[in-house]
Amino acid sequence: MITVNSYFCGAGLMDAGLMDAGIQISQAFEMDEDACKTYRANHGDHIKQCDIASELVMEQDSCDGMIFTYPCTKYSTIGDIHGTRTGDELFLHALRHLAVARPEFYVVENVPGMRAFPVVMEAMTKMPDYYVHVFCPIKSETWLPQRRDRLIIVGTKRQWLIRPPENTRPITLAEILEDEPRVTLPSAIKARMSGQYRDLPIISDPARGDIAPTCVAHYAKDKSTRLVVDKRFPMGVRPYSVREYARLQGLEDSFVFPVSDTAAYRQIGNGVSRHVGMWIGKELTRYMGMRKAA
Repeated sequence: MITVNSYFCGAGLMDAGLMDAGIQISQAFEMDEDACKTYRANHGDHIKQCDIASELVMEQDSCDGMIFTYPCTKYSTIGDIHGTRTGDELFLHALRHLAVARPEFYVVENVPGMRAFPVVMEAMTKMPDYYVHVFCPIKSETWLPQRRDRLIIVGTKRQWLIRPPENTRPITLAEILEDEPRVTLPSAIKARMSGQYRDLPIISDPARGDIAPTCVAHYAKDKSTRLVVDKRFPMGVRPYSVREYARLQGLEDSFVFPVSDTAAYRQIGNGVSRHVGMWIGKELTRYMGMRKAA
């Protein structure tokens, strides 16, 4: 069995995809208490609530690989609006883990905007004795009805061709919508629709073959920004339900959220699409198979 340790794992969306591909998560590490509750409810007790900055590498379980999905807020281009696109030092702790443990492979996931930080990119792509592949953008819409681009870095100790995702028939937006969605209708919907905000909502119509915009973590605070056409509701639109939001990230309906809807939306928006984890997991399984056969 191929084993990995998962860092900054959130609620475990990426880990769900890795496990679906046959990868075993030995240990997972996450700071947010609510995210840990969701992770345990779906994946088990191998998660530790902690600050990675205070964790010693040599006290952790050995593993074949390390997965780093550190927060993207400080790297996202949307941060330019608020002056928060500054980068951070979390990548240094990923680098520390890699330098000490030297696993057979490692994976880094973040937003494409991370490429604007050459120090971070150098640290994550110039590790001695690793062959590194950089994929950008990896598009969730390859599989799912969501526009979501990501940067994926894969490092392996042996030279190996990591294949990009194959084109598939993606799930349609109509296929992920619930028959009886449980949603609230904030007054901001009417205000935004009537132009009282500086921007109009992004409205997706499944009948036209539209896909949803990127699932964002702050959706619960302003559900008027992303709406889907539904003639049963006032003004013919409504927000996405928590379950629909989870489906946009590729989660099965068996994935539960034992937390508030606000926390669930945040965890989903902060997560990695499950299908991205499945793609990475399958490619790493191929790699490890080659390594054992050599």
